[in-house]
Amino acid sequence: MTGLPSQHNVRGQISTVYRHACLSELDALKPGNVHRFSDGHGMTLEDFITSANVSAEPLTTLELGLGERIYKAVEATREAVGCNTNLGILMLCAPLIQAAYDRSQHPGALRDKLGKVLLDVDAKQMEWLFRAIRLAAPAGLGQSDKHDVIRKPSAGLIEVMSHAADRDQIARQYATGFADLFDFALPRLRSYETRWQSKEWAVTGLFLSLLAHFPDTHIQRKQGLYKAVATSLHAADLVEGLFQAEMPEHYQLRLLQADSEFKREGVNPGTSADLTVATLFISYLESMHSAFEQNAGFTRVRDSRPEEVGIRS
Repeated sequence: MTGLPSQHNVRGQISTVYRHACLSELDALKPGNVHRFSDGHGMTLEDFITSANVSAEPLTTLELGLGERIYKAVEATREAVGCNTNLGILMLCAPLIQAAYDRSQHPGALRDKLGKVLLDVDAKQMEWLFRAIRLAAPAGLGQSDKHDVIRKPSAGLIEVMSHAADRDQIARQYATGFADLFDFALPRLRSYETRWQSKEWAVTGLFLSLLAHFPDTHIQRKQGLYKAVATSLHAADLVEGLFQAEMPEHYQLRLLQADSEFKREGVNPGTSADLTVATLFISYLESMHSAFEQNAGFTRVRDSRPEEVGIRS
């Protein structure tokens, strides 16, 4: 086979890297969240592994629009685990998947294609999105005097998300074209991977950096702004301690203590975890598309200069 892979092959690879992003996040020690070191908040590690596996197929279905894609993935998750484990993850990853399927632009321009995806969401897909949020029933959702999900959507996606952006980090990503992830989170993930040569510790560093820099809106909705800010200050201290440690493993006990402290207080930085998964997913998608691009470039050279067919150096 030459050139870019078929859409169905692309779907299979995207499904794989989506699950890989979810599972990589679970492998890392993230104070306050569910991870392989500790369950929490009435949910288990197995709940999240199951959620990743059952949501991958509907989330990557080729013919679905954005809102329906999210709804079908929420539906599969609730049928499997009976609770909301991944609405934020699904809302962040679905438009990235939609963008990854768009071949109208340069394969590596994921961010540009994402902006187009967010602008092109129509009224029907908005209704699916609102249904998905209602079905997931995230904790602390509350009510809004404008663009409440219990009512029919009355505006476009960007306007709706901009209205909620100051109180919901997921909405802010939609309103800003995922700027926090591309401009803040992704560079830090790559820096931490280089620093520690460990995916798990890079993810821990990313999660703590997100929590320190952006007060977690899941905590804010459930326990108030003061608690969210206090948790961010705590996370900033943990980031500093992690960086001062000669090796990250030497700081593991302190992070486990913080994990226990957060969970005793009912503090769950769930949105920070969602942003972590989405950052990992972006990183994997960009690597995947870079490989596609290199392969396609080789094919073009080979086709135009058949006398030079051979091994690339």
